[in-house]
Amino acid sequence: MVAESQVLTGLWFEGGRYLAARFDKEYKEKPLPIFRQVSEWLDIYFSGKKPDFDIPLHLTGSDFQQEVTEVMRTIPYGETMTYGDIARQVAKKRRIPFMSAQAVGGAVGRNEISIIVPCHRVIGTNGNLTGYGAGIERKIELLRLENGFKEYFFVPKSPCNRRGVPQCECSRGQKHR
Repeated sequence: MVAESQVLTGLWFEGGRYLAARFDKEYKEKPLPIFRQVSEWLDIYFSGKKPDFDIPLHLTGSDFQQEVTEVMRTIPYGETMTYGDIARQVAKKRRIPFMSAQAVGGAVGRNEISIIVPCHRVIGTNGNLTGYGAGIERKIELLRLENGFKEYFFVPKSPCNRRGVPQCECSRGQKHR
């Protein structure tokens, strides 16, 4: 957890893809009241209930990333929304005819406040459980905890999400079978 004064600025799973990437390596650990609030919120959440209070947040990122984050924050507990749905909402707000779902995916992937900003509720078309910075297994666990996991959800055959391709080379330079 990372906070500035009385607002949460970061919350990640240990080992997450962007774990505190933008924050200074030098920091002071101190018991802020916001940390007690976040811990209480997480205790309620991980007990399988929807917390009934909001955590004060300081959102960062580009205007586009913040627009995507605001849409993610509207996804109800136990429900999901596709990257395409978010792209359509952002395009409508911007009064443009089209927005790339892939661009939305990039913004979702940069979410710095896991769980509270529910990026785990964002899925691909037709139930494709494409990427999650903390690992696809955690995404599935979180959706199950919220009773939001559907039988038709599936994990792509490769981390590149290229279903049906027996072997590919992804942008990470890895080969997948």
